[in-house]
Amino acid sequence: ADTAEEVFGGPRGILAWGPDLPGAGRTVAAAGGYRLTGRWGFATGSRHASWLGCHVPVFEPDGSPRLLPNGRQQVRTMVFRKSEAKIIDNWHVLGLRATGSDSYELTDHFVPQRYTAGRDNFDELREKGPLYQFTSGMIYAMSFSHVSMGIAKGAYDSFIEIARDKVPRGAKGTLRQNNVIQSQIAQCEARLKSARAYLRGVIGEMWEEARETGKISPEHHPQLRLAATWAIHQARDIVATVYHAAGASAIFEANPLERRMRDIHAGTQQGQGRAVHFETVGQMLLGLPPEGRMFR
Repeated sequence: ADTAEEVFGGPRGILAWGPDLPGAGRTVAAAGGYRLTGRWGFATGSRHASWLGCHVPVFEPDGSPRLLPNGRQQVRTMVFRKSEAKIIDNWHVLGLRATGSDSYELTDHFVPQRYTAGRDNFDELREKGPLYQFTSGMIYAMSFSHVSMGIAKGAYDSFIEIARDKVPRGAKGTLRQNNVIQSQIAQCEARLKSARAYLRGVIGEMWEEARETGKISPEHHPQLRLAATWAIHQARDIVATVYHAAGASAIFEANPLERRMRDIHAGTQQGQGRAVHFETVGQMLLGLPPEGRMFR
């Protein structure tokens, strides 16, 4: 409790971290804690954060991997003050620029045991409520899909305003009077609301199960993965539709569609939007063993 208060208690209690990409970092067990070395990227919000963190495989002092009872290598989540890390200003990207997702690194840095936790290790949970039955991977899937839908809704709303007044070159009426545009907008509305309803319906079922039974069954995992990935792809298609419908004016930085086009394509490049997730879920629906993993 004291550690949580130290990290999150103050007005600047903001934590950011990057994904555990293969080879990004490692930590070696030491007396009272761990010696941490690595470089991590995609630390969204790091420019506002006062703490950083990472997920790293644990090694014994002799270099051998520390194994869990199931034979997999132990992965621990570690947090440390941002001032202790070297910040690498490399977030110069196409879209989502305002997230400030810089990289950071540490070399043989000591992290006390109390600033670490087993990643998604339910045996270490102090809070048993429904929220904490969702793994970090599930939270990422839900979060990225809602961000994508938010970008799509913003693009949709902006286009409605543009279509009210813009008269395309050679046309007699505004964009909203065009029959093709009318059909496209109706379909965008259906895509956005159906994707959101599907995703939130799955999340609601998982929450109720966690509240009633204290856990989330594996049967829900492919449904969340499918709903989240589907929402991300639908959001991307909605933005592309209204961007192209707006014509040449959409390419200017002053046009709200320009930024949203960049943002959605930056966001969908992230792992949560990978098309391979459809294959993994399809394999499970067809009774085959999945070749990819659902979540951590």
